[in-house]
Formats: sequence, structure tokens, C-alpha cells
Amino acid sequence: MERSADPELACPVAPVVDIVFSRWTTPILWALHEYGRQRFVELERRLTSITPKVLTQRLRQLERDGLVARTYHAEVPPRVEYEITELGASLGPLFAHLATWTDAHLEKVERARRAYDTAR
Repeated sequence: MERSADPELACPVAPVVDIVFSRWTTPILWALHEYGRQRFVELERRLTSITPKVLTQRLRQLERDGLVARTYHAEVPPRVEYEITELGASLGPLFAHLATWTDAHLEKVERARRAYDTAR
């Protein structure tokens, strides 16, 4: 089997990691999965350290990737809601597995970091 020089082609999960684990994607998807359909301001309140500009950019990217659906309601004032799509929700088992891994191993990672930092 020939190996590619392109790291994304050499590792078949690299494109998915870029989509799902880029900064703010996981917290946004988690909030929409846990709390359901939300308006922009509700997401802003849940993700307190994200800027409105970054939230807008991430929501647009997630919509483009098919993980989030945006619904515009032509009312006065206009209302926009975001919800996780079926494709986005299909990541639930992955997140659950990562949460289980975190519970089992994060303390070991933190110990390794402390040992490494102390040795330097």
C-alpha cells in the first residue's frame, strides 16, 4: 500500500477531526444537542467566552458542513434559530465515547504533563 505525502490523505480521519474538533465546534454542537433548538443569543449565553463574530463564523461553517440547520422566521423582529441536524446528532456516540475516555484517562494525562514540566 502506497503512503501519501499529504497528511490528510495519510490519515483518513484528519478531515473529520478538522471539521468536528476545530475551536468552538464541539461546544456549539454539544449545546445544540443537549438543549435543542436555540437562538443566537441563547448560544452566546451558554458559551460565555465566544465572541459574536466567532460564533457567527462557526455557525455558518457548521451549517455549510450540514451539522447545524438555520431557520429564519420572517417576523417582526426577525427570529433565527439553530438546531443540530441528524448528521450532527450522529456524532453523539463519538462525543459519548470521548467523554468516557476523558473520565478514564484525563487524570493520567494531567499527571504526565506535570511530570514532564517538572523534569524540564
